[in-house]
Formats: sequence, C-alpha cells, structure tokens
Amino acid sequence: MKPNEITEILNRPFSQELLARDLLRMAYVAKDGTPRNVPIAFTWNGAEIVVCTSKNAPKLPSLQHNPEVALTIDTEVHPPKILLIRGRAELDVVDGIPQEYLQINGSYEMTPAQRVEWEAEVRSLYDGMVRIVITPTWVKLIDFETTLPTAVEELVQQRAERQHA
Repeated sequence: MKPNEITEILNRPFSQELLARDLLRMAYVAKDGTPRNVPIAFTWNGAEIVVCTSKNAPKLPSLQHNPEVALTIDTEVHPPKILLIRGRAELDVVDGIPQEYLQINGSYEMTPAQRVEWEAEVRSLYDGMVRIVITPTWVKLIDFETTLPTAVEELVQQRAERQHA
C-alpha cells in the first residue's frame, strides 16, 4: 500500500475517531510460533502508533524475532467502526516512564486524586519501559456505511451481477 493511500485513510473522520480511543488489540507471532492477540493502551502521534510495556513483557522477545504486527481498533456500537492496521514494531527501551504512557492512560476516567495516586504507583513500579512504535504499512477502515469488509464487498458485487443478469 502506498504511503499517500495510508495517509488518506488515516485522515478520514472515522479513522481519527478510532485513533483517539484508549485500547487496541495487537496481534503478533509468539516465540513458539502460535498467534497472540493482546489488548493494550496506545496513543497516535500523527504518524505512528505508540504502545508502552514493561521491560520484562513476554511479547518483547517475540517482537524482536518477528516485528510484524496487526492492530485492530474498533467500537462496540452498531454499526461498528473498525480500523485495521498492519505494520512493523520497533522497540525502544527508555529510562523512566515515557510521556506517551502517561498520555495513554490520561483518557481513562480518574479523579485528580486518583490520577496522582496512579502516577505515583507507576513511577514507583517501573524504572524504565519499552516503547513499541508501529508505523502503518497497510490500513483498512470499515464503517459499514461507505466501506465494508472485502468478503462482504464481493458478495454485494455478486448480488448486483445476479440482479442485472
């Protein structure tokens, strides 16, 4: 997929709405060769998806071995809005708490007192984290209004051909 096509899809209003959400699901291949799919908080910086995790997270050796990932960000209402993203994960070990991690969790509902307590707990727990930075190489937005899953698009086309035959 060409970069300008990716940018066009990611700049659509529904995509922007989905990129502002709290959680995505990240699929990757584990060290034993089996698939994994984990929910994880994220942030979108305008060009990349950034997730942060502990330095001892089991997913890290797997991503070092095979950095290809597939992401899903979606809604829970009808019709669903679904943003599918594929990309390559780059791992960046950092000292302390990455700013993105604090931003990611900033959208959860917390009182100011809960926020202070949460941040103190985070700072006491982690001496560093790993930023997983994913640059999209392929995207698809499914909104069930202007875009459909590929298999459904094919069925719609086949139906139209039958009706015109």
